[in-house]
Amino acid sequence: MASSTLFSSVAIASLTLSKNPLQSSFLHSSPNPSSLLTLNVLPKKLTKSNKLRTLIVAKSNDSDSADAGDRLISALCYFYPFFDGVQYGKFVITQFYPIQAIIQPLIPAIRVFKSFPFNGFLVFLTLYFFVVRNPNFSRYVRFNTMQAIVLDVLLIFPDLLERGFNPTGGIGLDLLMSLDSTVFLFLLVCLIYGSSSCIIGQLPRLPIVADAADRQVM
Repeated sequence: MASSTLFSSVAIASLTLSKNPLQSSFLHSSPNPSSLLTLNVLPKKLTKSNKLRTLIVAKSNDSDSADAGDRLISALCYFYPFFDGVQYGKFVITQFYPIQAIIQPLIPAIRVFKSFPFNGFLVFLTLYFFVVRNPNFSRYVRFNTMQAIVLDVLLIFPDLLERGFNPTGGIGLDLLMSLDSTVFLFLLVCLIYGSSSCIIGQLPRLPIVADAADRQVM
């Protein structure tokens, strides 16, 4: 009787020990399939949603996008350096009729711009402090405005050269005519390219001045 009781106790103990590892192993190696689905699928959905939200935010904050108002303001800014340097076309305008036809509609605005000696400087201050440094304007407007300002600042160099070198004839006059004509044609090309690009919503990058404008506009 004692031996049978002892045998039963050993059997129950061995059964209890053998069931616990099975139960523990089952809990760790075979979780609920629905839990697996929740753990594996839910993060992917969240990740996809976060990526989509980031994409939408990035697209809405596209700094180079422009509406109709931004395009118009940017296009008008390129008239500033052209009006300020139109005097360099005194030789080209008289020789080529197509250029005269382009300039003719702008003569009233050029006269207003040139009517006061400090108009150019006042326009410079207005564009730089009230447009370029104004975060309320889009980067598109501020970049194009800064390009126009840098282009106008570069006109200092031919102006200084013309003041220091003012021949009355010979090869010196030919060189001066070539320099003035080159400056004027460059301003005219920048005006046409910059304004037309802004009107159609593209971002013009003018040679020489685009990198300098990038550094000034954050």
